[in-house]
Amino acid sequence: MLRTNRDYRLLGRDAKRAEEIGLVAAEWYHSEVPRKEMKALMARSDQPAIRDTIILFGAMALLAGAGIALWPSWWSAPFWLAYGVLYGSAMDSRWHECGHGTAFRSRWMNDAVYQVASFMIMRNPVVWRWSHARHHTDTIIVGHDPEIVAMRPADLVRLGLNAVGILDVWSAMRDMIRYAIGRLSPETASFIPETERPKVFAVARVWVGVYAAVIGLVFWSGSILPLMVVGLPRMYGCWHMLMTGLMQHVGLAENVLDHRLNSRTVLINPISRFIYWNMNYHVEHHMFPMVPYHALPRLHALIRDDLPPASPSIRAAFAEIIPAVRRQFQNPDWFVKRALPPTARPYRPEFHGDLEPGQPTPGLAAYDVAAE
Repeated sequence: MLRTNRDYRLLGRDAKRAEEIGLVAAEWYHSEVPRKEMKALMARSDQPAIRDTIILFGAMALLAGAGIALWPSWWSAPFWLAYGVLYGSAMDSRWHECGHGTAFRSRWMNDAVYQVASFMIMRNPVVWRWSHARHHTDTIIVGHDPEIVAMRPADLVRLGLNAVGILDVWSAMRDMIRYAIGRLSPETASFIPETERPKVFAVARVWVGVYAAVIGLVFWSGSILPLMVVGLPRMYGCWHMLMTGLMQHVGLAENVLDHRLNSRTVLINPISRFIYWNMNYHVEHHMFPMVPYHALPRLHALIRDDLPPASPSIRAAFAEIIPAVRRQFQNPDWFVKRALPPTARPYRPEFHGDLEPGQPTPGLAAYDVAAE
């Protein structure tokens, strides 16, 4: 089995190399959208997000109430499992959209849901705001994107453990303690401005206090029920978040400046779309991140002739992802090459960069007409 020569560390060898070859904070390809239509798409509204937020938290309250009422009977299990998905997965998309400031028109609503969702998903709201900004600026650029889910070759043990949040939660707890005592890792410090760091530490100290209170309640009551409401759902309910997260970029090109090559749009069922808040339209979101989640289906319809065909289902997406991951164990340089419809603008050769160090930038011949 070949080992990758990619260095995914934010302060590693490939971070500097990406800067040297012009992949950092570079110009990205965008589909053409008339100005008037883009203005309409970018219009923000409170109504869709208020509706969805009432449904989400209302459902969580009902499910948790049923789980508590039936506790400790096994009849409570289905309610906890459903509650966990809303807590450990739906909060990921709420964190994401409210972090962009596009879910609601009112800033205070975005900020309020962002803070709550960040707590539930165990992501420091200050750290992850800057982390996600870097993800959008340098999407899947090796050494610069801190949110690459699966490297080449993928660490299957890590991904498997994170299906129940084991490593993610351990890492989140470790970071929370680190921030609470006023420390940042060197990699995190590389993208957090000094002026923002006191906010990181303040939030972490509040969170430590909340978790300490919940754990204290567990010991006082002699029951893990408080942790079933706060904390544990981040683990047992995160499988949907991992599933949808893997669909976003895994198996596609690295080090390219065209989201059509490194991102994947998937058409999914209405329940998963609600949980995921339309982030299945992922090429569209990366091209135009200021378009609100509720307008992404309209954006997709508008530019679909310039995009690779969307995966028709979650199953179809993984039918592409799983063989790609397997193949990358044999050849980490292999990736799925996206097929554009005849109506699409062609690939721009200067946006191609998924190469080994020292190789010249390829021309159009480097990318097959059809996806492999």
